[in-house]
Amino acid sequence: MMQTEKPKIGFIGTGVMGKSMAGHLIDAGYNIHVYTRTKEKADPLLNRGATWCDNPADIARLSDIIITIVGYPEDVEEIYSGESGLLVNAKEGTILIDMTTSSPLLAERLHNEGKNHGVHVLDAPVSGGDIGAKEGRLAIMVGGEESAFEQARPVLLHLGTNIVYQGQAGSGQHTKMSNQIAIAGTMLGASEALAYAKNAGLEPEQVLKSIETGAAGSWTLSNLVPRMIQEDYSPGFFIKHFIKDMKIALDVAEELNLRTPGLRLAKELYEELAENGEADSGTQALIKYYLSK
Repeated sequence: MMQTEKPKIGFIGTGVMGKSMAGHLIDAGYNIHVYTRTKEKADPLLNRGATWCDNPADIARLSDIIITIVGYPEDVEEIYSGESGLLVNAKEGTILIDMTTSSPLLAERLHNEGKNHGVHVLDAPVSGGDIGAKEGRLAIMVGGEESAFEQARPVLLHLGTNIVYQGQAGSGQHTKMSNQIAIAGTMLGASEALAYAKNAGLEPEQVLKSIETGAAGSWTLSNLVPRMIQEDYSPGFFIKHFIKDMKIALDVAEELNLRTPGLRLAKELYEELAENGEADSGTQALIKYYLSK
């Protein structure tokens, strides 16, 4: 029996998470074309067999499935739109998967524009940070046409272990906003708990042993609080990107006439940290706010 040829994959964005994600696809035997603004960031992937493209248009012409994971909604718009963008240059039937955490409204618009060009656009943001990306066990939340999702699922299975189709275009991004709102509150609680333990004269590692398996247990408590204790503020997820996400969530919540005071407080604290030089630190650097007081 003849084996079906694997689709050619285009990958745009090889940052903290993207480099690991693209690496998994190389390991799975896919033909990968990559583009990122700073070519040096793609060198490890090129050394493993990926092919460099000079711009998104070339990625579009050479790929059957294109994955993008970049910084901000304006970056997504730049890559997808315009004469040199993905939508105009992609072959008919191409599946474009934006895994950036971005605006639900932008996701809906790109989906509709994609239909006009004969291509499928899925919004599929992820959760799990650098650890989840390295280990191939991201949570992936997907919006768009279900048939396109099913076609792309074999590729996504190399990137995550919790892959859920959420519904129509924009649903993936709305789900990610729910995720980020939950994280914002959890980060406040975890940071305050650690600060309290330290100020009470307790050994933080011992406290963590007790509380991480009880009702307070969470991914944040098990994965990020140890980094706080070790004063490791390297980014699994940048503060500047988390602030971007919280701004999007607050804007959408306002449109939905929903009050989110916890989210608003978290954004204010993170913005204060960013103003003090922590924009490129990991989100666990929130503990610095409490320990500096």
